[in-house]
Amino acid sequence: MSDEKTLTFRKMTPDDADAVARVEATCFPVPWSRESFWREASNENTSYILAIDAATGDVIGYAGCWIVADEAQITNVAILPSYRGCGAGTRLFAASIEAALARGATAMTLEVRPSNAPALALYHHFGFTEAGRRKHYYSDNGEDAIIMWNTKLRDALSR
Repeated sequence: MSDEKTLTFRKMTPDDADAVARVEATCFPVPWSRESFWREASNENTSYILAIDAATGDVIGYAGCWIVADEAQITNVAILPSYRGCGAGTRLFAASIEAALARGATAMTLEVRPSNAPALALYHHFGFTEAGRRKHYYSDNGEDAIIMWNTKLRDALSR
């Protein structure tokens, strides 16, 4: 496992689609395709930030969002299992918030599984609060999604 000091963060490009799809397939039961990530990286209304292991140059995680006007909608956040628990997700999510703020976002929303305690803790850490539920949102098991919002995004990084 890598420690925090060996990670760097940068914007995803279409050339990163293969590496991001590998992380996605490792982390999610119903993964997005490589082509989906290529399209996302090519879309001017998206912001995808990669976490890179500086020692190896490997993509070990990513966070993506759509940005429309002053709102950002998180689409995916993933960290390879071997990098979890060392602060990588916290640093990646902070970098994603910084990128959204730089693009003019003042609020951010996302959906998360109620069973995903580490993700819920991460989002609460950044000031997200529950705003509702989407019943049977996840296609792999029918689990609901908790809808979370942070409407004071600039304050999220000072927490």
